[in-house]
Amino acid sequence: MILTVTLNTALDITYRVQELRPHTSHRVTEVTERPGGKGLNVARVLAALGHQVTATGFAGGATGRSLREQLTRTHGLVDALVPVANATRRTVAVVDRSTGDTTQLNEPGPVITPAEWSAFLEAYDDLVRSAAAVALCGSLPPGVPVGAYAHLVRTARAAGVPVLLDTSGEPLRRGLAARPDLIKPNADELAELTGSHEPSRATQDARRRGARAVIASLGAQGLLALTPEGRWHAIPPASEHGNPTGAGDSAVAGLLSGLVDQLPWPDRLSRAVALSAATVRSPTAGDFDRAAYEKLLARVSVTAA
Repeated sequence: MILTVTLNTALDITYRVQELRPHTSHRVTEVTERPGGKGLNVARVLAALGHQVTATGFAGGATGRSLREQLTRTHGLVDALVPVANATRRTVAVVDRSTGDTTQLNEPGPVITPAEWSAFLEAYDDLVRSAAAVALCGSLPPGVPVGAYAHLVRTARAAGVPVLLDTSGEPLRRGLAARPDLIKPNADELAELTGSHEPSRATQDARRRGARAVIASLGAQGLLALTPEGRWHAIPPASEHGNPTGAGDSAVAGLLSGLVDQLPWPDRLSRAVALSAATVRSPTAGDFDRAAYEKLLARVSVTAA
């Protein structure tokens, strides 16, 4: 079982309009709703790949109930979300059909009480013991300590479970000190962490700060990986056009899937890049175009860097 943690879950709403223009009214041509938040996107992709997944984090209010109802429809995914009093946030993505560009609007998360945080920690301690790997993903809702991920990393490591951390800012900085097995920042997050805009130097710096492996997401330029086994650059065969929301989460799913399948690093990276590109072709985060994924998988270029 792979455990995903999404402390700031969301109900993702995607609007599609013919053309997005400021200061005007728009007729929405299509609306979709999905359970969201980075870790839930990861969980849904892993389940689609055939893995058994347990998703934990927080859910509350009417949006939380809707989110959980939709989670139950995902084969292979177990809902272990902890209930809270305040309402789960919503995120709204507006997709401009004329350009393919996406505008994202993210609500703040619910305030988590000390009692709710304690209930989550108790649940997490039980779940992590049965996990083959753990993914800690996304932002922290109000009320959760800024060092939360550091605590969760240490708990997983004490249980002998490999842990991937995918967050940003101070939660990432503190989480690194707990020595996660893997982090997957994008270029901006990596630069914020290290102060360097040169990816090769920044990945080295991030690894020195505590991560066993650093996988930097470089957008259309693929993934740059610095691991104990070597350094690689994985590049998709072509730039994809579509909705990039959730592409990084699919890359995380590919890395975790490759880890539990005990694949060598180049194969893990190929899986991650192919899934990321196939997600851009999908209309919503947490989904991917399976035919595109299977076609792209053999065409990803992975070279020693």
